[in-house]
Amino acid sequence: MNWTGAAPLRIALLDDHTVVRHGLLDLLSDEPDFRIVGAFASSRELIANLRTAPADLLLVDYVLAPDDIDGLNLIRALSTRFPGSKILVVSAHYNPATIALALRAGARGFVGKNQPLSDIVRAIRTVARGHAYLNPELEVEFAYLLSESAVQDDAAAVAFSPAVHDSFAELSPREREVLRCCLNGLSVTQIADKYGRSVKTISTQKHSAFRKLGIRTDNELFKMHRQLGML
Repeated sequence: MNWTGAAPLRIALLDDHTVVRHGLLDLLSDEPDFRIVGAFASSRELIANLRTAPADLLLVDYVLAPDDIDGLNLIRALSTRFPGSKILVVSAHYNPATIALALRAGARGFVGKNQPLSDIVRAIRTVARGHAYLNPELEVEFAYLLSESAVQDDAAAVAFSPAVHDSFAELSPREREVLRCCLNGLSVTQIADKYGRSVKTISTQKHSAFRKLGIRTDNELFKMHRQLGML
């Protein structure tokens, strides 16, 4: 099914991997009702160009270079600065809790890079028509994760004292960095690769941060993040 708008759908791409970026560009350029207004390697380039070349849909990678804005911070920034642009995330790094956070932050869909290329085109058309896109196998799970019941259950499951707020202030910059990556769906090994550190160093920083916050699992971190909106 083609895009039903009166004009071609304007799409901006963001991916810091050249091969992936050009692959997406080639794929979407074949669709006669799509118009690519830009393909960018950094979020800063994307944001700068959107001011003069607006897009109806932003197809963005979730994890970018270490010195770039990515993940939830990027989604929030794009949602605030360009409310007329729908955001579709495509990433190799994802898990149910991360996707739920991305959707709550303003994304309208999330596509895994392991999905068929045809799914990306389908996702773009779905989001462009005003609907959210998820892998059909995950829709039932996300119907709950995105509901108010999930938020209420999280609040009931983990009760945080005022001291927890002070614990965030005790985190070192690198511990915060590691936790942000965890929320973005990266494993310890992937975080180590991203920042050029050893797996042992990243693991130590993660465990130190968890100890300061009084938590033990990634699931508790996701619940805490949703409740307190920190990091």
